[in-house]
Amino acid sequence: MGLFRRRRKPVGDRGDRPADRADLDHLENFVRTRRGVEAYIEPRTTVTETTVILIADDGEWTRRRIEGPEGARRFARRLAIPVYDVRLMGYPQRMRDYNERRKRRPELY
Repeated sequence: MGLFRRRRKPVGDRGDRPADRADLDHLENFVRTRRGVEAYIEPRTTVTETTVILIADDGEWTRRRIEGPEGARRFARRLAIPVYDVRLMGYPQRMRDYNERRKRRPELY
C-alpha cells in the first residue's frame, strides 16, 4: 500500500533554481559598495546549489547562488577579492558580531 512511503524526486530535480544574472549583479554591487569584502564558498546541499557569501569588513553579509565552487573562484578573481572555503575556514567573527548587533538593535539596520 505504501501510504507513508516517501516519493522520490526525479534525478536532477533538486527543486532549486540555478544562479542567474540577477544573483551576479547583486554580488557585484555588494563588492562595489562595501569595503574589505571577502568571499566564502558554501557547498551544495540537498536544499540549495552552491552559494557564495560575501562578508564586508564591518561584518555585513549577503548570500547568493553561484555556478559551483569554480564559478565562485572565477567571480572572486575577476573582482580581485579573497576567496575561502567555509568548510575549511568557518565564518569570520565579524559576521557573528554583525548578526548579534542586528538582533539587539534592528531599528538601526
